[in-house]
Amino acid sequence: MIISYSQTFFFSFPYTAPDGAKKTYTKRGFATKRDASQHEAEMRTKLQNPGQIASIASQRKQTVANYLNEWVESYARVNLRPSTYDGYKKTIANYINPYIGGVALNQLTPAMVDKMFQQIIDKGLKPSTAAGAKRVLSVALSHARKYRYIETNAAKDTLTKFGKNDKTPDPYTPEQVKALMQRVEGTVWEMPVILGWLYGMRRSEILGLRWRNVDLENNTFDVSEQLPFKVPPKTKVIEEMAPPKSNGRKLPITELARPFFLKQLAMQEAQKEQAAKDGKPYYDNDLVVAKADGAPIAASWVSSQFGKLLEDLEMPHIRFHDLRHPYVKPTTKKFTTFFEDFRAAA
Repeated sequence: MIISYSQTFFFSFPYTAPDGAKKTYTKRGFATKRDASQHEAEMRTKLQNPGQIASIASQRKQTVANYLNEWVESYARVNLRPSTYDGYKKTIANYINPYIGGVALNQLTPAMVDKMFQQIIDKGLKPSTAAGAKRVLSVALSHARKYRYIETNAAKDTLTKFGKNDKTPDPYTPEQVKALMQRVEGTVWEMPVILGWLYGMRRSEILGLRWRNVDLENNTFDVSEQLPFKVPPKTKVIEEMAPPKSNGRKLPITELARPFFLKQLAMQEAQKEQAAKDGKPYYDNDLVVAKADGAPIAASWVSSQFGKLLEDLEMPHIRFHDLRHPYVKPTTKKFTTFFEDFRAAA
C-alpha cells in the first residue's frame, strides 16, 4: 500500500520469510508516488525469492555509518590521494555520520539527506560544508548502488539548492598580483608567490621543490615531487618526497625570472653562514623554499598565514591555491610584459 506522509510517500507490505515467519517490508521517504510504486514492485519480486530475502535481511542491518566507514578505508584510502582521503574521512566523521549514520543504508531517503543539510547549516556552518558532505555522500552511495546494496542514490535526488553566496573568491587580476608581489618582495612570501602565480605550482609542489631539480645552467627546473602530506609538526629533516599530483613537468627559468632564483639561493647561503657563526643547527634539506634554518615549511602554515598576510596588507581574501588560477605562463609575452612592469615599479 502506498501512503502519503509529510510531503513524501512510503509503502509497506507483508511477506513470508524462508522459516515461515510473517514479516513486513517498509520503505519511506519517496519524493513521488511513482517512485514508491516502482520500488515496491521491485521489492515484491525480490522477496518472492528465498535467496534474495536472506540478502535483503542482511543488508537491512547495515547502517550508513557502517558502510561509509568501511568504504572510506577500502576505496578512498587506496584509490585517492592522501589529502583527499583525509578530507573524505573528516567529512564522514563530522558532517554525515552524526546526522544519518544510524540510518539503515537501504532505508536512507532524499528527505533524510535534505534534513541533514539543514541541520548542518542550522548549526552555524557554511552552506559549502553541507555541499561538501553531499559530494562525498553521493560518491559513496553511487558505489553502494553498483554493489546492489541500494536501489537509488539518495544524495542525487535531494531538493536543497546551494547558492552562490558562499562561493570561492575570484582569483586576483594581474594588477592585484603585481601589487601583492611588490609588497612581499624581500620576504619569505616572495618565492612562493612567484612559483604559485607565474608557474602555476601547487602549494605542496612549491614546498617540495629542491635545488637538485633546478638547473640554473640550462635555465629549467623540474616539478617531479612534492612535500608529503601531513608532515609531522616540528619536522626538521625530510627523508623522502611524494610524487606530484599531476605528471612531472619541466618549466623554463626565463631571463626575467632567473634573478629571483639567484636571490633565493644567495639568501639561503647567507642563512647557512649565519647559523654556523651563531653555532646553531642548519637542516639542509636542499629546499628552494624553507624556514630560515632549512627545515620544511608546513603546507597548513602557508594556508593559514597567507590569509593573515592579505589581511595585514588590506588586500581581498583569496586562498593561496587561487594564485594559480589562472597563472601567467613564463614563455608568453604576457609574462615578459608583467615582469618588466613589475621591475620598473619596484
